[in-house]
Amino acid sequence: MENILKKDPVIALDAMGGEGAPWSVLAGANNILLTKPNVKFVLYGNQKDLNSELSKFTNLKSRCEIIHTEEVISPETRPSFAVRNSKNTSMGQAVNAVKDGVADAIVSSGNTGALMAISKLALRTLPQIDRPAIATLLPTLRNKSVMLDLGANAECSAENLFQFAFMGDAFAKAVLGLSSPTIGLLNIGSEDVKGNEIVKAASAMLKAENIPINFIGYIEGNDIAEGTADVIVTDGFSGNIALKTAEGTAQACKYFFKQAFESSFIAKLGGLLAAPALRRTLKKLDHRLYNGAMFLGLNGIVVKSHGSADELAFANAISVAVELVYHDINAKINREISSSQEFITI
Repeated sequence: MENILKKDPVIALDAMGGEGAPWSVLAGANNILLTKPNVKFVLYGNQKDLNSELSKFTNLKSRCEIIHTEEVISPETRPSFAVRNSKNTSMGQAVNAVKDGVADAIVSSGNTGALMAISKLALRTLPQIDRPAIATLLPTLRNKSVMLDLGANAECSAENLFQFAFMGDAFAKAVLGLSSPTIGLLNIGSEDVKGNEIVKAASAMLKAENIPINFIGYIEGNDIAEGTADVIVTDGFSGNIALKTAEGTAQACKYFFKQAFESSFIAKLGGLLAAPALRRTLKKLDHRLYNGAMFLGLNGIVVKSHGSADELAFANAISVAVELVYHDINAKINREISSSQEFITI
């Protein structure tokens, strides 16, 4: 995709969100400046804590501004409470920076439900969209696929899934450069009789005549890694479980490789010979390199980082946000969705 941004991107960071904050946030931002030196950051969090850590990151010191906030939204905070009490929090002020045009995007490793609720209230959804969805790119045997929803909506109606399909279609066109991405609906089987009534109803809607997306029907869990569909549509409950299962499986594979090559002297020799190929393979399985999911359907760029993200993972989430800003992703999604408005509005 062509870089169409003419100014330096400004990224708001919830510097207190996530298990490793603020260190992982600052280290990630510092690392990203090695490859994207023109990025600017606005850090929201406790000024004393941030200044103490910032002294360790020379690249970042000259490319950031600190906005002091008194409060932090914890992982246990209910979304409804977070919305009512977000004014003086690092997350709330970072989201408002996007709303007010101070920043082009926000990245947070904080409470997912709170971030979604605050973002939805502050930024509002696109006119044709009822609920935002969390979407990310997944590595597959064929290329990459878009998957949504990954946890924003544990329960969805058929109409929600129908709209997710259009959002995923627009995202895949903009990010993957596909002219007609294939859309698959995640289910417990590929036969028409399989699945609950919500999934069946969504499938029927997507199969309707003149619907301008390339719907290929149901796909199963094993089809995700195969890359059977360019866009995988599901509710947030199933999507989050599928994503976490994939991450856990990748970690298990890395452990089994290590265990096998340490099992004997001969195995260790084999490991030395295979080391370059193994490193390339294990890199593909490193979920940190795929960290950073976008909240689709909002009037602003919001990127959710994994709560346990280290500096490498958080740097990747920032990179996702920067690329989305560079390529004006929301404008592209808006155009795609607007062109399909008569089908999306139910």
